[in-house]
Amino acid sequence: MLVLSSQKSNMTITRRGFFRFFIFFSGYLLFLVLGASVFSAIEAPEEKEKVASLRKLRSDFLKNHPCVPDNDLEDLIKEIIQASNRGVSAIKNATGEPNWSFGQSLFFASTVVTTIGYGHVTPLSRMGKIFCMVYAMVGIPLTLVLLSALVERLLVPTVGLLQWLNSRLGHLYQPLNIRIMHLIIMMLILVCIFLLLPAAAFAAIEPEWDYLDSIYYCFISLTTIGLGDYIPGDSADQPYRPLYKIATTCYLFMGITIMMLTLAVFYDIPQLNLGLLFTVKEDNSSEKVRLASSGQDLNYGASTLTPQNEENTHRQVVRVRSRRNDSPSPDDPGPKGIP
Repeated sequence: MLVLSSQKSNMTITRRGFFRFFIFFSGYLLFLVLGASVFSAIEAPEEKEKVASLRKLRSDFLKNHPCVPDNDLEDLIKEIIQASNRGVSAIKNATGEPNWSFGQSLFFASTVVTTIGYGHVTPLSRMGKIFCMVYAMVGIPLTLVLLSALVERLLVPTVGLLQWLNSRLGHLYQPLNIRIMHLIIMMLILVCIFLLLPAAAFAAIEPEWDYLDSIYYCFISLTTIGLGDYIPGDSADQPYRPLYKIATTCYLFMGITIMMLTLAVFYDIPQLNLGLLFTVKEDNSSEKVRLASSGQDLNYGASTLTPQNEENTHRQVVRVRSRRNDSPSPDDPGPKGIP
């Protein structure tokens, strides 16, 4: 009977998880449809205006230069667009910095292994395309390992900050409130140091960017979306362009690392982790939520448990067992009834 009851309970939990997943999946599809509708409503009028402006410019050009055939102009525009999509600009003079200098190539390699993939510069040769695929297959896992190792090391001072908040504010606030406060501090560090300050620097360096464009670039890059509409250092008269590209590469690696660290802090708060709602087995997740609500210290990641904590835990277990074995009650018959 107990086995049948356990099986029915597991089936109930499984159905509940699938039902929650179905609701979430339906809401996600609705979210995509809503986003598409908003983007279409906002951007479609702007696109029509740009198309009309380009058609007028082309018409004016043909009127002012009647010797140029329409088909020849069309072929020239196609070649320019194809070259621009491959990262080759027709407006740069011969003295401009090439796209495949060492600084530019290092910047391109970083966008490949971090999966940002701006797409503004792509390999032109067949050998370059083959090498890019092989390089990405090896480089992306190595980058994930490197970023994970950096996050693990940065979790040590991060957990120290959480412990300091608990020691200072534990008598005033609940553990969940302190964890949320800790998450807010991490988010402020990410936004201020890796979004707002770099955006101010980009706005000052890039001649055609305002502050909103710079914040947009930083956000799109650190979230690895990488649309490629704003690329630092692509101005024709950009001084120290290779050095500028290398500095931007360092910024991207540091920013993505702090972004992953902030996400690790967020995901370790069970009450905020929506992924726990769709787990098939809810025993561990519910236990984790209960421990977090009761004030138990759940460290971020298994590797953050210090040797001192492990030793204290071991000592506590040994002490409890020794008291039970060394001080039995008078009524305890002992193992197997032996007094």
